[in-house]
Amino acid sequence: MKWLGMLAVLLVGCRGPTPAAEFGETLFQDARLSDSQFNSFSCATCHATSATPDPDRMLAGYPLENVAFRKSWWGGYETDLLSAVNFCYLGFMRGVSPLTREDPKARALYEYLVRISPDTEAPALPFTVVKDIQDVPPGDAARGGAVYRAACQTCHGATHTGEGRLTTFASLLPEVMDDYDALFPGIPRRLVVIEKLRHGSFFAVGGTMPLYSREALSDEDLAAVLTFLGL
Repeated sequence: MKWLGMLAVLLVGCRGPTPAAEFGETLFQDARLSDSQFNSFSCATCHATSATPDPDRMLAGYPLENVAFRKSWWGGYETDLLSAVNFCYLGFMRGVSPLTREDPKARALYEYLVRISPDTEAPALPFTVVKDIQDVPPGDAARGGAVYRAACQTCHGATHTGEGRLTTFASLLPEVMDDYDALFPGIPRRLVVIEKLRHGSFFAVGGTMPLYSREALSDEDLAAVLTFLGL
């Protein structure tokens, strides 16, 4: 653990002293944690805070209960909690510059993560990134509809209309795929969608979309949602 010297309280506007963990919880739920005017993601977009999250949601990130004292994050890629947070903050939330240990927002967020981490011996969690994109067998369309509603609809909204989508920057599905032949000539549309889901914003294909590891989205569920989208 490398975030040191966290404040017990922070001053917020004219409300007077606010416990740091309480302020951190507010930031966790608020896209304005990022200083980018183009960001629509909050930490809560991808992470639950309970070990038993909503069964009707399939989030890209792990639940964050007991996150603060793990030995590593991002499948061992990050061994510093602030660096793990900045991985999301810069990569998906369009942060202009990394959060620092002196930043009041970073301090408050840390206190909140500690508050929801009663197990100081919590183990690191696996995070399996699919390195080389490959096609998957056809899936079940009915299952795919459920996967879409659980994993995709919060950001992209209802299919065809986008009703309820998080932001107008989120593409309209499946209509956006009509552009793929010109944008990615010679590459089957299925593989483009798999690339976006498995690698997210990396390799400049998935916008600011977070990636789905195998732990978050199985190949079976991936195949199902592709079939649901008509691919």
